[in-house]
Amino acid sequence: MKWLDKDVLYTVIFGTETPAGRRFDIALILAILLSMVVLLLDSVGSIRAEYGLLLYRLEWGFTLLFTIEFALRVYCAQSRIAYLRSFYGIIDLLAVLPTYLVIFMPGASFLLMVRLLRVLRVFRVLKLLRYVDEANLLMRSLNQSRRKILVFFSSLFILVTLFGSLLYVVEGPENGFTSIPTGIYWAIVTITTVGFGDITPQTWLGRGIAAVTMLMGYAIIAVPTGIITAELGREMRKEYNRRHCPQCDRSGHERDAKFCNHCGAELEPPGEPT
Repeated sequence: MKWLDKDVLYTVIFGTETPAGRRFDIALILAILLSMVVLLLDSVGSIRAEYGLLLYRLEWGFTLLFTIEFALRVYCAQSRIAYLRSFYGIIDLLAVLPTYLVIFMPGASFLLMVRLLRVLRVFRVLKLLRYVDEANLLMRSLNQSRRKILVFFSSLFILVTLFGSLLYVVEGPENGFTSIPTGIYWAIVTITTVGFGDITPQTWLGRGIAAVTMLMGYAIIAVPTGIITAELGREMRKEYNRRHCPQCDRSGHERDAKFCNHCGAELEPPGEPT
């Protein structure tokens, strides 16, 4: 049968260049998302009590579907060992194992959330890999910022330790600050402006320290953003000035420019020596 031909299956299952391949991957992503919806609904007690049997059957239906898909991938893969050792191969296997494991380990069902990783296939379907250069630009900016960010987090750690210790001394166990680590937890929650409210200072001195901590949090939160933005701007300027015209030697061309905006000469493609 034609649909069992390995080359045909490989083109449809692993490829995204053909309409059939794109339809297969999009259908697979939709099935993955729907299986996640079933899992999320099953975690709600009231829904599980009323529709538990239906959700159970749907889950097994998705599992059988993904099992067949995994078996077909192994069957038509050009190198089965390479596929099974690849990132996607491991994720595809982990996506079906938990349902079978739940027979012996009931708590294993929620490991099915690993299926969400399979949605990474959307990068191939939508050809988002064309934006790798922009992703590399962002990664270079983060890498250049790493020392500044390390200093920032070191200073932040010192601050939360200081404020946490102060609140432990001022408020004490009777107001919920039972230890210095508990005080540090409160300081982290406060300085990041999250404010769970599970521990709050009761004394006027403690509230004064809390006010300073909260105001400092608003000031601090912009620091890493500024660091990364500055490095990102620097990397973008480097990228902008990297392309030189082979005829007039002018720089400052956009990355997707094909001709020099000064003399009109043809530019070499990005990434190649100029």
